[in-house]
Amino acid sequence: MLRWRFLLGTLIIAALVGLCRLDTRATVPGLYLMPVVVFITFLATKELLDLLADAGMRPLAPVVHLVNLLLVITAWVKYTDLVQQNFTPQGDFSDFFFLVFSQLELTVGLLIFVIFISEMCRRHGPSGATANVAGGILAFLYVGMMLHCAVSLRMVFGIGAMAAWIIVVKMGDSGAYLFGRLFGRHKLAPLISPGKTIEGTVGGLAFACLGSVLAFQFVVPFCNVSLEYRPGPWWGWIAFGLLVGTAGIFGDLAESLLKRDVGRKDSSEWMPGFGGVLDILDSLLLSAPVAWFCWASGMLGHFTQH
Repeated sequence: MLRWRFLLGTLIIAALVGLCRLDTRATVPGLYLMPVVVFITFLATKELLDLLADAGMRPLAPVVHLVNLLLVITAWVKYTDLVQQNFTPQGDFSDFFFLVFSQLELTVGLLIFVIFISEMCRRHGPSGATANVAGGILAFLYVGMMLHCAVSLRMVFGIGAMAAWIIVVKMGDSGAYLFGRLFGRHKLAPLISPGKTIEGTVGGLAFACLGSVLAFQFVVPFCNVSLEYRPGPWWGWIAFGLLVGTAGIFGDLAESLLKRDVGRKDSSEWMPGFGGVLDILDSLLLSAPVAWFCWASGMLGHFTQH
């Protein structure tokens, strides 16, 4: 099983690197990555809906799928327009920052409105509407909004920012697995994820910091071919590794919490050895907004047009 995980993981990374390389040469940013993101959004949403169904929450699947797909697609369309206007996140970026997040209240409000309306339209006697509304909102926020944030990370800060985020999270996952296997003695959260250990967590954070340094030293300057990258202080790279790596750990535990609640080991059997798409995305989902805020703070550096 370990050999299969290594082989499949290598193929996934190779495919991702190839897509990122193609995307740096695309006439429209995100042109090659967005079809993959849309496909992943559909699968992750389906798996989460299956988990919710096992917990007795059954929001209207077509509504949840449609809204989550719209969330990631509109992020791409909105930020593509800004990129084509030669927007760069510097100088007046604070205005842009507040502009983006001033829309958050409206977005969340509309999502809640949509899920309530969908439950009103289907109600014919007792239907578990409260649980369905709660499940629908969770699906919107956990999958749709987190992937919306991931798309905006790529579009606003470039593909190097997206690559750095993925490298840090996945190196943290690898470090936690390796150190846990070799040195794990003390359980981190036995009632949620019995396999995770404190030793593995420490190793995972160390690997996340290493991945951050490597990413900002080599990957970020290489990937952002259309922008000139001015690095931030070295401590910002370490802070990025610690913050995003920690968020990745909580993301992993968050999905484990949902699976334990319904007695499942994996979100699906779509990828043998890894589980489902949600099992691969779990550490990335909750870490996406953390990575976004790190870039928005300016501690990781700035971009300027050539």
